[in-house]
Amino acid sequence: MDARLEAIKDTVLARNPGEAEFHQAVVEVFESLGPVHDRHPEFLEAAILERLCEPERQIIFRVPWTDDSGRVQINRGFRVEFNSALGPYKGGLRFHPSVYLGIVKFLGFEQIFKNALTGMPIGGGKGGSDFDPRGRSDAEVMRFCQSFMTELYRHIGEYTDVPAGDIGVGGREIGYLFGQYKRITNRYESGVLTGKGISWGGSLVRPEATGFGTVIFTQEMLKTRGASFDGQRVVVSGSGNVAINAIAKAESLGATVVACSDSSGYVVDEAGIDVALLREVKEVQRGRLTDYAERRGGVTYVDGGSVWDVDATVALPCATQNELDGDAAARLVRNGLVAVGEGANMPSTRDAVAVFQEAGVLFGPGKAANAGGVATSALEMQQNASRDSWSFEHTEERLTEIMVGIHDRCAATADEYGDPGNYVLGANIGGFVKVADAMLAQGLI
Repeated sequence: MDARLEAIKDTVLARNPGEAEFHQAVVEVFESLGPVHDRHPEFLEAAILERLCEPERQIIFRVPWTDDSGRVQINRGFRVEFNSALGPYKGGLRFHPSVYLGIVKFLGFEQIFKNALTGMPIGGGKGGSDFDPRGRSDAEVMRFCQSFMTELYRHIGEYTDVPAGDIGVGGREIGYLFGQYKRITNRYESGVLTGKGISWGGSLVRPEATGFGTVIFTQEMLKTRGASFDGQRVVVSGSGNVAINAIAKAESLGATVVACSDSSGYVVDEAGIDVALLREVKEVQRGRLTDYAERRGGVTYVDGGSVWDVDATVALPCATQNELDGDAAARLVRNGLVAVGEGANMPSTRDAVAVFQEAGVLFGPGKAANAGGVATSALEMQQNASRDSWSFEHTEERLTEIMVGIHDRCAATADEYGDPGNYVLGANIGGFVKVADAMLAQGLI
């Protein structure tokens, strides 16, 4: 990192103490941007980076609700509206006990570049709460969501800020949030939230989009070396929506997905994960992988440990940030790893990324590889705006076009800046330049 960027980086980190994930995301982007500022000194003169790292708006609020026993519970809600140079703020809501301002800011910062890479007119934002929906009844989740939206509604709108789901926020939660927004505003504003149910303004392919998109991006990387998913041995972390759909897409392309995980452990299924059974256990029964192993039979369940102990030629980390460290990366490389496609946001630590790149492993960073979800959210917004509904085939075709375009844009940018095959550099520079140009054009705001 050159001295100019180093000074800006130090200032940003000092202004945001204790936000480790945000610091990690900022440093990762800054390390790519030296060549850009050599070519575009106007970006430094206009303090684009300093402005980009300071959210346009940060909202923190109290969320009081009552549980089924009548006890009052208090959680904290967040919405960080990071950058609107390209369009309304767009990014998910995460409900998980680990959520605090630093995680929301890291996610929102990543979202700026991810959304820019899609080519869609959407800015970057993120939000959520430290509420844990796991183990809560539907009635408790509804009361929490209604309280959360009672504050959030005043900050969002289809031309202002459009939240979606993330970890802990699926179709159930989006439904309760949308219902409360409609009740408070007295408007059926379909475009205010994405990830809605198909029968009331949602888009086909949206539930599948992040997982499908990750596999499509990884397939494009493999093509650059004359390979494909056909015949690959794949390990996926997580077993939620993104992981399940990544497994389904990879298997449809001829791969054998031999392992996936949850917060308690992982399962190894050498015959290939049974997607239909996994969906039933996780999405219908809201069960655990122990239930999958019991019902599937002939598989190995490992309590605790790391799913990255399982050999693979392709790794798809689809769980959460910093789940794949340098030691795990080195172990995967020694055992024949060819490619990594990040289905989660920043699931690989900086050490892991360095190991992959040094070994020549194809590495698709989350801001590029998992952009299919937000891209299809933007397609949902299009359908809402035109009061239209597209077929599954048409929407999947559009998703595929967008993901191939993101891959090609990252690859071309890496070539242009003298580091062919470096998708991290390509994604960071490709997203940054698009946003920076828009910020310059719009003046000092």
